[in-house]
Amino acid sequence: MTTESITLELRQALNASRSSFLAVAGFSLFINLLMLTPALYMLQVYDRVIATGSKETLLMLTLVTVFLLAVMGGLDWVRSRLLVRIGNYLDTLLSPRLYRAMFRRGLSEQGPSAQPLDDLKTLRQFVSGNGLFAFFDAPWVPLYLAILFLFNVWFGVFATCAGAILLALAYANEKATRDLLAEAGTEHIKAQGLLGSNLRNAEVLHAMGMLPGIMGRWASRHDAALIKQSQASDRASSLSNLSKVLRILAQSLILGLGALLVLDGSVTPGMMIASSIIMGRALAPIDQMIGSWKSFTGSREAYQRLNGLLEDVPDAARRLSLPAPKGELALESVTVVPPGGAKPSLQDINLHVAPGEHVGIIGPSAAGKTSLARALLGIWAPQSGDVRLDGANLEHWNRDELGPYLGYLPQDIELFDGTVSENIARFGELDDAKVVEAATKAGVHEMILRLPNGYDTPISATSGVLSRGQRQRVGLARALYGNPVLVVLDEPNANLDDAGERALAAAIRQLKTEGVTMFVITHRRSVLNSVDKLLVLNQGQVRLFGPRDQVVARLSPAGPASPSSKPRTRPADNVVHALGSAQERSQE
Repeated sequence: MTTESITLELRQALNASRSSFLAVAGFSLFINLLMLTPALYMLQVYDRVIATGSKETLLMLTLVTVFLLAVMGGLDWVRSRLLVRIGNYLDTLLSPRLYRAMFRRGLSEQGPSAQPLDDLKTLRQFVSGNGLFAFFDAPWVPLYLAILFLFNVWFGVFATCAGAILLALAYANEKATRDLLAEAGTEHIKAQGLLGSNLRNAEVLHAMGMLPGIMGRWASRHDAALIKQSQASDRASSLSNLSKVLRILAQSLILGLGALLVLDGSVTPGMMIASSIIMGRALAPIDQMIGSWKSFTGSREAYQRLNGLLEDVPDAARRLSLPAPKGELALESVTVVPPGGAKPSLQDINLHVAPGEHVGIIGPSAAGKTSLARALLGIWAPQSGDVRLDGANLEHWNRDELGPYLGYLPQDIELFDGTVSENIARFGELDDAKVVEAATKAGVHEMILRLPNGYDTPISATSGVLSRGQRQRVGLARALYGNPVLVVLDEPNANLDDAGERALAAAIRQLKTEGVTMFVITHRRSVLNSVDKLLVLNQGQVRLFGPRDQVVARLSPAGPASPSSKPRTRPADNVVHALGSAQERSQE
């Protein structure tokens, strides 16, 4: 997808509603023609009815006026409903694309935000609101000015000058508020992002009394947005009030001009009254533009942000469907830089794992273990190098087709609003047999049956129905759902009790029996004793990789342990000790 086609996505979405916008323009034409009805009615009443004293003429004029204004009201009602439908159609057309773009940007950036959907809401509300009417009515202003010129050239000149002054005020309003509103919008987005982050950590803030300090940081951004918003509103309201006063003054002064022309015999009294009404209608769109300029500016900023998002995160092209993978994994000179970071967390990683092999990943803190897990699953794209599954680069798979073959249990368990069964089934089509099978493999079936509603028990991201250990076990069942060929477990027993540990060990043995390729990050011997190979990471680089017993022997300061001896340290402790000793020897 080219940059030009990406930047045209929003425009193409608007073009999809072109016929509806043309219909709105057509309705606006007839509405603006019918807007002349009150002026023409006054013209006929003053110049015809009063002059002739004909009550029958007054009755007929009144009936025709009532009918025409009723038609105008109906057309205006239809136009409003049509704009609402256009706004909803744009939302339906763009929201799935924006959701995918937000999701993909959340993988590549720190602090993902739902702001794009708020921007789409702003755009939809402007399209379906009254502010857009001014832009549809403005093209017909020359029609009103032409009628004024037909009445008398001075009427036309006066109205044109008044319109020019109001247009100058509209331009001044734009120049005075544009930068302030943009800055206020930026500060508001930052404040909302900070608030979302704070709410996700509400327990910590409450427990340690951190709320006043963290609220102060949010308040500084929020106050900055309020200040800039207030400054822009003050300027806009001043210009808007000036515009309103000048418009009312112009409508009054044109009556004085009309009175002079009546005294000179250039126009009739009816033309004088009608000119005031028509000029008011001619200036109304300009005055309405000034009044709705804030919403117009907000929608313009939202449009630009949405355009920027769609340009930065192009929609992934659909690729040729690949055969079902068997679980062979290879990393070829992979270097990974975390989103928002500058320093690589993994450097020049080369690995090859055969189908069905189980690999334990160990290393000190900040060694790059979790970064490797994310690279293995394609969550973080390598800055250089390739991650290949069955010989195919992960980026060449369609994610919706690859996902069912992958299982992932992250260190921070995230469950979602829904039932236990929906979470295990990954919110796809529920297959009861597969849900129970996955729960049984994870050793969580009996636990789920004891919940208030069993598999139909509702849970959420913050629900207290499940303990952390239970949530981890449900997350393991989700990772095992659908018989994946590659499973990555990041500290899978961090919150487990003895029963959970036994269930995890049984699940890992079952995966081994089924020939599932597995990577597990852990410091527990109970898990590492069952793996085929050990991978030792330190400072983002592979220090050791090979069969488990050989790696453990190389890590042990005293050499290989005898079968009867009991290890006094965990493999993770040996890693730290061995790496520290190696660094000391290199310094000597």
